[in-house]
Amino acid sequence: GKVELHGKQLEIEHSVPKKQRSRKIQIRNIPPQLRWEVLDGLLAQYGTVENCEQVNTDSETAVVNVTYANREQTRQAIMKLNGHQLENHALKVSYIPDEQSVPGPENPLRLLVPTQYVGAIIGKEGATIRNITKQTQSKIDVHRKENAGAAEKAISIHSTPEGCSAACKMILEIMQKEAKDTKTADEVPLKILAHNNFVGRLIGKEGRNLKKVEQDTETKITISSLQDLTLYNPERTITVKGSIENCCKAEQEIMKKVREAYENDVAAMSLQSHLIPGLNLAAVGLFPASSKAVPPPPSSVSGAAPYSSFMPSLPSLQPPEQETVHVFIPARAVGAIIGKKGQHIKQLSRFASASIKIAPPETPDSKVRMVVITGPPEAQFKAQGRIYGKLKEENFFGPKEEVKLETHIRVPASAAGRVIGKGGKTVNELQNLTAAEVVVPRDQTPDENEQVIVKIIGHFYASQMAQRKIRDILAQVKQQHQKGQSGQTQARRK
Repeated sequence: GKVELHGKQLEIEHSVPKKQRSRKIQIRNIPPQLRWEVLDGLLAQYGTVENCEQVNTDSETAVVNVTYANREQTRQAIMKLNGHQLENHALKVSYIPDEQSVPGPENPLRLLVPTQYVGAIIGKEGATIRNITKQTQSKIDVHRKENAGAAEKAISIHSTPEGCSAACKMILEIMQKEAKDTKTADEVPLKILAHNNFVGRLIGKEGRNLKKVEQDTETKITISSLQDLTLYNPERTITVKGSIENCCKAEQEIMKKVREAYENDVAAMSLQSHLIPGLNLAAVGLFPASSKAVPPPPSSVSGAAPYSSFMPSLPSLQPPEQETVHVFIPARAVGAIIGKKGQHIKQLSRFASASIKIAPPETPDSKVRMVVITGPPEAQFKAQGRIYGKLKEENFFGPKEEVKLETHIRVPASAAGRVIGKGGKTVNELQNLTAAEVVVPRDQTPDENEQVIVKIIGHFYASQMAQRKIRDILAQVKQQHQKGQSGQTQARRK
């Protein structure tokens, strides 16, 4: 809008696009000692306030979100209240986008396309891609700048599932035509990128889900190996071969599974995240970098959902348990982890909110050194992730080599059998599910705390998953033990 002030025209920029302007505004910089009735009286001058809630902030001043009965009232309030002086504080007011007008959870369809076809997909001055976005009502990002020189580029399609599928079909058709016209290939396979967290559920037990999709859609589907994952690229490539029509059917089936897995995790996470305050899922790398933030849970979710494989199941309202993990790193990498004058290890400790100590070498010529990490699950995830990342960056592992480390966790000797399972069943399942090697050495003498070691060897995601699963088993054992004890005391009372 434009406002005249002392004869000069002022332009006001609205940071929320017009379509999404809503009945909801945020008012910041409210004097902390202001009485609520004063604020209520002020807000009521511009219309009917349907809702007014205070937002928790770090600042001294207060912040509220206000919803008016209609957009016109909201517009009046913004015009009159922005800059309004209250007890020497100038109020700051802005629109909050309406949740209703923003599509549901953000889990875009990500395709990987050969770089040589990107020009055809975009078209002359962007005409082709504009046509696709218009026809399928989607927002499409071609990540041309990323991975310079790579043979393939990622494309993210943001839309409804139907919109994503329609855009996917159009893109496949363009590539097929281009391949034929330039005689570069006989067929262009469909390649979908999906976050590793969801791929296990897509494949299913013993590959059942994936086989079913292949049979139902008459396609051949392969998935890139876990070995290609890094902390910075948690996505796996799902390659689908078949006719365009069949590839499109497969895309719908694959993404249906991926979206289900995603929504289950989000629901579980929102249950978890209020148990672990300030858990920023983007920061711990649980969601693809392409989803800007963690969406609100789908409203249909009620009650508990299966929690994501990385997050521990926490008994409600107890602070997350402190865990101690021993990670073994190459002895020659110790300097890099410690950093100049200990700077790196200090920063790492702060970033992860964990205690990180490096134990002295066991023998003068030990090839590995033990890093002792103590902190709750989230801190473990962050600290271990950064250590893996650092070893890769500093080239302690070859460019084609995945960083694999050995990690030990101590478990009560009485619970070791549960980790192993009958005839080794549990430990085998653990290994199949997580792709990490899990070893409970036999004939261990328990230490002074009656604990024995479980060894986990694998790359970052595999190791994290195995650690979480083992902690879950331990939590169950502990719960059953406590129940058992309370059961005995009641029995005695009778």
